[in-house]
Amino acid sequence: MINGEMFKNALISGANNIVNHKKDVDALNVFPVPDGDTGTNMSMTITASVRELQVNDDKSISEVSSRAAAALLRGARGNSGVILSLIFRGISNGLKGIDEADGKTLAKALKMGTESAYKAVMKPTEGTILTVIRKASEAVENTGEQSAEEVLETAYEAACEALSQTPEMLPVLKQAGVVDAGGQGLVYILEGMLSAVNKGEIIKSNEAQTAGSQKPQGKSAVANASGDIKFGYCSEFLINREKNAKSNAKTLKAYLESIGDCVVVVEDDDIIKVHVHSNEPGNVIQAALKCGALTNIKIDNMRFQHQNAELGVEENRAQDAAVQRVEPEKEYGFVAVAAGEGFVELFKEIGVDNIVMGGQTMNPSTDDILHAVEATAAKHVFVLPNNKNIIMAAEQCINLADRGVSVVPTKTLTQGITAVLNFCETDSVEKNLMNMKKAAEGVHTAQVTFAARDSESFGQKILKGQTLGMEDGNITLVDDDVVTAAYRVTRRLVKKFNGSLVTIYYGKDTSEIMANLLCEKLSQRFPDIEVNVISGGQPVYYFIVSVE
Repeated sequence: MINGEMFKNALISGANNIVNHKKDVDALNVFPVPDGDTGTNMSMTITASVRELQVNDDKSISEVSSRAAAALLRGARGNSGVILSLIFRGISNGLKGIDEADGKTLAKALKMGTESAYKAVMKPTEGTILTVIRKASEAVENTGEQSAEEVLETAYEAACEALSQTPEMLPVLKQAGVVDAGGQGLVYILEGMLSAVNKGEIIKSNEAQTAGSQKPQGKSAVANASGDIKFGYCSEFLINREKNAKSNAKTLKAYLESIGDCVVVVEDDDIIKVHVHSNEPGNVIQAALKCGALTNIKIDNMRFQHQNAELGVEENRAQDAAVQRVEPEKEYGFVAVAAGEGFVELFKEIGVDNIVMGGQTMNPSTDDILHAVEATAAKHVFVLPNNKNIIMAAEQCINLADRGVSVVPTKTLTQGITAVLNFCETDSVEKNLMNMKKAAEGVHTAQVTFAARDSESFGQKILKGQTLGMEDGNITLVDDDVVTAAYRVTRRLVKKFNGSLVTIYYGKDTSEIMANLLCEKLSQRFPDIEVNVISGGQPVYYFIVSVE
């Protein structure tokens, strides 16, 4: 049997194990471009859950897994981190309501973890982390009389076997001579968990800052409250729904509206998110418990916070205050993920309310995006991820936010800009989302960066430091000159898609002189198209060029 304490230690051990091996997992990236690497994203995701567990004293495996799953979801970074969080969310659902897990229960939980991850991916690809967790859960589906410890060991062994087969399922892995990075990260986590459960040995982190040793940063729930506060306590929490609950979300919302204001009750199949201002936080909690078990409970005394703010001793840092929750005022708002002073200013100029700093090498977490959404004074917020590895993390905000959220699946900064420019204040949410998606899809992007490691792509050897030209996210050429590489990839896109407008954004490691040289070359080659030059200030990419 695995109890709450054992499961907590297993998660800590698993987190520390991937922290120790994150660079090994990062190195499995088959593409040599600088990236928000898989090992880093997965380790940061699971470490978020460990921080939560270490400041709470949950006893049952149900409580531990539920708290961990909620923290994983909010701390998820990159596609691999989101999938990892969904695996543990499914596992948590399989462990709901029990104190200790036997073999059959754990096997069922692993199967639910697999189903949760597959359900969230529109087009599941075999040969990835999805295959590894599926094979692990299938291996223990008929457990017989196996103990929970034996089930975990069998699942780990099956995961290792599945990982070794991933190059046979994905040709790109076989060509690069590596296994899937996400699958390898999951195997390291399972290895750490197995060490704690079967051997009683919690793997220690080799880093100076061990997983979970950081204290969670405080977040204030009130922004610029007035001195005349009618309801003094702000209560926020998540409810893990129970099938046989004595109350439901509608009943709870009606009750909360009778004792307070600023009531938000957002629900999905598994979780209800609650926010309310009241003078009776105890009654709020008691009413909520009728719907299910509570996690992520936060109750703030807004009068006390306001007094502190007036005295100049606000407990949060200035940057936290910048992302404090605000009440919706206007109909629509925007949040965009961006990096680079020029891009940030441009997004603000065209009407984006809040910017989440991030991009290719620094994927923000779901929580980072969520805070920006709830700091946007709008009833409905459109989120622009502007990177394919951030889209899934942004989509998790839809069910977590206290207001409407739509994610426009922009894969580049240039697509994000075009999407915002095609927004219409008088159109519906649905029509705007459709129009912005369509407009973004019409933007093609050339990017020029450097090879972060030796590699091989499209049959050509690539040496670390060489210049890479990319067309809509795919590496298509290698060059030794930045301007030449940018010219070649942009020329191809203009000819392929009959482009008439080209915008050159030069990065922080590129000069305006080089950008003007590229502009001149393109204008000479295509005298009938419009070419503009803008300082993007972006890291990683020497040039980002949009072709419309």
